[in-house]
Amino acid sequence: MRRPSFSAVRLSRRFRLVMARIAPYAAVASAALVLWHAARDKPPVNASAAAPLIYPTRAAAPGPAQPAAAATPTAATAGATPAHGLGVQQASVASTIQVVVGRKDTLGSIFKRMALDPADLAAIRQLPGIRQSLDYLKPGDAIQVTQSEGSIKELTRKVSETKTLHVVRDEAGFAAQVTENPVQAHIRTASATIDSSLFQAAESAQISDLVALKLANIFAWDIDFVLDIREGDRFTAVYEQIYQDGKYLRDGDVLAAEFVNGGKVYRAVRYVDEAGAIGYYSPEGKPMRKAFLRAPVEFTRVSSVFNPHRLHPILNLIRGHMGTDYAAPIGTPVHAAGDGRVAFEGLRGGYGNAILLSHSNEVQTLYGHMSRFARDIHVGSHVQQGEVIGYVGMTGLATGPHLHYEYLMNGVHKDPQTVKLAGADPLRADAMEHFHAQTAPWLDALAAQQSHVREAGLAAPAPAASVPFFPADEPRYSGERRLN
Repeated sequence: MRRPSFSAVRLSRRFRLVMARIAPYAAVASAALVLWHAARDKPPVNASAAAPLIYPTRAAAPGPAQPAAAATPTAATAGATPAHGLGVQQASVASTIQVVVGRKDTLGSIFKRMALDPADLAAIRQLPGIRQSLDYLKPGDAIQVTQSEGSIKELTRKVSETKTLHVVRDEAGFAAQVTENPVQAHIRTASATIDSSLFQAAESAQISDLVALKLANIFAWDIDFVLDIREGDRFTAVYEQIYQDGKYLRDGDVLAAEFVNGGKVYRAVRYVDEAGAIGYYSPEGKPMRKAFLRAPVEFTRVSSVFNPHRLHPILNLIRGHMGTDYAAPIGTPVHAAGDGRVAFEGLRGGYGNAILLSHSNEVQTLYGHMSRFARDIHVGSHVQQGEVIGYVGMTGLATGPHLHYEYLMNGVHKDPQTVKLAGADPLRADAMEHFHAQTAPWLDALAAQQSHVREAGLAAPAPAASVPFFPADEPRYSGERRLN
């Protein structure tokens, strides 16, 4: 291959050097030329032209253009002040907006977001007797505001189920009024027989899930709704339905109930004592509440029962299963079975994340395999029955998400499903007259419903196989192997 001559190489180097030196000047000249053309092509500014107006999107579309001299003031434009040669300008019309309160919302943040006058909010807050009703907001609350150009004309919000706050602006300023709209309680009595699940039986009798849950809570100390519910069990509820202006709002309190479980009859009635304390009692005045709950979790099924001679599924050794396992999704709340003190909290061998509670009368309960502990739960802290102490998981030696629950008396393991639970003290003798006078109408309604069921031939057949507390289509853990 022929090499370039020495003179050609020298000429090429000089050319590159010259081009590198003149390139910046060429770029500056090109930019100046572009700016000059842009200045030449820009149209002259009309100083008298009006700036564009932005109207609300709800404004009507403009019609055909009319000469300025022919514009006729209307109710919407009368009194408006022309400005800067714009001719007659449309006055703003009051609009009503409903705001739904979100998380961390305050009235101040809502006013700022809606561009409302903060001075109006300050004036409204100064009205006597409404500050708390005005400022106490919960997510989902609705506030209705009528405003014009950011100035408040009216403000309305429902303070409670029966009270509504109205704030109206007049010539003297703001005035507030709280109106009351009372509710009425209608008494309904209904019965159902279980053939698949508690909730499906309730639905067949047009009993809401809320009432079904209340029934489960009332009888939770006597019936394990995870294990004990059987086909053929039946229940009756006497409960309130709350109406307002003739419209159904919600279900209220359960006043009396009966649950027949495995042929055994349980009855309960709601009683408010003279001090205002509310509780459920048997017709004889014995409290339904016991020292311990039968099951520390809800909406679960039993996957492994108490068995001191169980073959361990992983270790392949005879290693007793000294508690009850409740299969449940990860994150399901775990409740303290009784009042007590946290004796242990942390990792505990095969139990994984575990909590040990110490109760009175030398009783301890243990909760294992939890995913995490509830906030403020630590060794030495006191808990109340039903308080959430942690959440279902599968830490430690576990093949699936579940809670392992143990019940120990004087250090000896007892079967949580069959151990006899101590009850609270019955009502005093001097309170029984008041108790019977208050509860007799509800117990009579319960008895009347039972009589109606018998006459209609709706009594359930003999109890058979156990059925789930949850609906049949609810996802459930499929594995049967459980570890301590």
